[in-house]
Amino acid sequence: MSICSESHDSSQRFDFIDVTLRDAHQCLWSTRMTTAMMTPIVSTIDRAGYAYINILGGAVFDVCVRYLHENPWERIGLLCKRFTTPCDGLTRGQSLYTFELFPDDIVALNSHALARRGIEVLTVYDALNDNRNIVSSVRSGHESGMRVNAMITYTLSPVHTDDYYVERATELVALDVDFISIKDPTGLLTPERGRTLFPAIVAAAGTIPVQLHSHCQSGLAPQVYELAIEAGFRFGYTASEPLGNGASLPATEDIVARARKLGVATSMNDAALAEVASYFRWVCERENKPCGKVAAYDPKLYEHQIPGGMISNLHYQLETMGIADRFPEILEEAARVRQDLGYPIAVSPFAQYIVTQATLNVVQGERYKTIPDEVRKYARGYYGRLAARPSDEFLERANIRDNEYVTEAPGAHIEPWIPRIRSELGAGASDEDVLLAAFYDRKLVSQLSNPVPECRFRTTPLAELVGFLAGRKDIDHARIRFAGTELTVSA
Repeated sequence: MSICSESHDSSQRFDFIDVTLRDAHQCLWSTRMTTAMMTPIVSTIDRAGYAYINILGGAVFDVCVRYLHENPWERIGLLCKRFTTPCDGLTRGQSLYTFELFPDDIVALNSHALARRGIEVLTVYDALNDNRNIVSSVRSGHESGMRVNAMITYTLSPVHTDDYYVERATELVALDVDFISIKDPTGLLTPERGRTLFPAIVAAAGTIPVQLHSHCQSGLAPQVYELAIEAGFRFGYTASEPLGNGASLPATEDIVARARKLGVATSMNDAALAEVASYFRWVCERENKPCGKVAAYDPKLYEHQIPGGMISNLHYQLETMGIADRFPEILEEAARVRQDLGYPIAVSPFAQYIVTQATLNVVQGERYKTIPDEVRKYARGYYGRLAARPSDEFLERANIRDNEYVTEAPGAHIEPWIPRIRSELGAGASDEDVLLAAFYDRKLVSQLSNPVPECRFRTTPLAELVGFLAGRKDIDHARIRFAGTELTVSA
């Protein structure tokens, strides 16, 4: 099995970061990929030619605890030990994995815990692009020996100009990060915008490699990746084809082909990629999970800017409330609410705040009759600097007093937590125990499986198929065809 690469100038190179085990199933499967689903294909992903494997993000950590009842630290350690490719872990700045702001001592402890488990690249972003919120992550990430990838979150508004993003990139250069990424969580980037933005970001980054992380919700991401490659981006985030496209990121196979067409060298192993794709097609079938599909262009996306996963969740919640018919109205109101709030980026947690406020406005029949505390805290600057001043209508209804506004960095108004938590847990508590206690209540943590159960590392498609058939009660026999030879299996 040979690795496919091209003979080009070494400076013309584009490398790949795999998100199949993180962002892809977060977008398409509501983050429900278990560790046991991942482990049989780890060795094949490892030889696919990726520069890094992204295995951790805020939602992945949170869903592991809340819904899968897996210990996320065990998953991180297990995968990092099995991969020889460096593993990447993403956190949400001062919020880490949840929507709550944490003090600097918790942020620093988390960085050191990730490094001890084997994470080599710490990816960090702030949902408001307030880079004060990632200072503690960058500092502690470097102190613990990790390289740091800082993301700039992309959105559209009158204030989010190319100059705005260049300013954010310049701030990251001053923080001495190792990589700079453009994070486009809703797939809003267009080829037209890329032609002006991408060269400006590459120039601002200087010698720091630039990466692209763009979702496919508009259907334009593959074209945008081509422009990023031409502009000098060094890395791109992609997913195995069955878990690419749609609300997910572009398929690795597609972007590899586009890079080669542009005459740019890659180090991707086509045979390994095909084997990985075959495995995940089978997992989609076995687990009754959707495969990604190329999204049709939807101009309304550029109005509400709400990520696809959140849209599907909103639709489900409205159905359970018996008001699914008001879905279009709520999306239209979400666009107005975002403008009123000063154009927050529609990414967690602010996408949730926008949708919640829009739903309240529509259902109550009056704009801003009820304003959640989290929305008021956002408007006060509690979470960080706003991109623009909220509208007069909102501020009048919110009735925020002058002495309520926060101008200091969010982490500065939170006292250290570690001494209190350690005193509560006792001397035997590990750093990981302290962190779980900081993030979640004790009852939730007590339900975690430790170590992660039922993980296999050596398997074959045939073994997977036989195991699947053996677990089905509704199948008496199956006929399997192998290159013209039939095999009948009876229960």
